[in-house]
Amino acid sequence: MSEIAQTPKPPYYAVIFTSLRTEGDHGYGAMADRMLALAAQQEGFLGIESAREGLGITVSYWDSLEAIRNWKQHSEHQEAQQLGRSTWYSAFRVRITKVEREYGA
Repeated sequence: MSEIAQTPKPPYYAVIFTSLRTEGDHGYGAMADRMLALAAQQEGFLGIESAREGLGITVSYWDSLEAIRNWKQHSEHQEAQQLGRSTWYSAFRVRITKVEREYGA
């Protein structure tokens, strides 16, 4: 994920997931790939951006709060969330925000 997401004209929503990983992969890479593919299939998904060097930050973009709720409740995503809490993350934070304005080149 080395590209800037092509989001629509605001408003839309961003889910900011900030995390610190535990040591080792423990299936994380495969699950991260699966979650990206699955999220991209969800109604209301607009794009994603991610970076990790020690601290990881992933921002996913959605067209509504309902789309975010549906993604959070997706059964495979819930499985990944549980594994994240128990195995992959030593700390994490999820923030949901409404994007009112954007600009760039």
